[in-house]
Amino acid sequence: MNFEIVDNKLYKDYDYLYDVINKTLEHENAKDAYLSVVFVDNNEIRDINKTYRNIDKVTDVISFALEDNDEEIIGERILGDIFISIPRMKEQARVYGHSEKRELSFLCCHGLLHLLGYDHVNNKEEERIMFDLQDEILSYLNIER
Repeated sequence: MNFEIVDNKLYKDYDYLYDVINKTLEHENAKDAYLSVVFVDNNEIRDINKTYRNIDKVTDVISFALEDNDEEIIGERILGDIFISIPRMKEQARVYGHSEKRELSFLCCHGLLHLLGYDHVNNKEEERIMFDLQDEILSYLNIER
């Protein structure tokens, strides 16, 4: 499994994300997977959100999947990119009353599950499954609320 975390000097304490990514890929049996996680500021994520989703507001995480959910996957997988707003992550950690580690881990796992085909926007049943799965993976890694 190959992945890259691009921090853009926005956040340095993220070594635990390697475990989050590996455990999520392992849980979903996604072998030979390639992806990137890019840390951005609020302006960058707002521009991305506006450009690609036509939503002119700051969000916490955006995933760009390169796979088509309808195609059969054999061998090497190039999943795509996850963009995480570090200022938004810090704000949400404060608001939700848990650590930045927990919030960043949640956002990374959430974005990765989107790359793997989960969709909570258009499917409420899948939303429940996705959020339960995120909790399961983070609990396994002792990253609690």
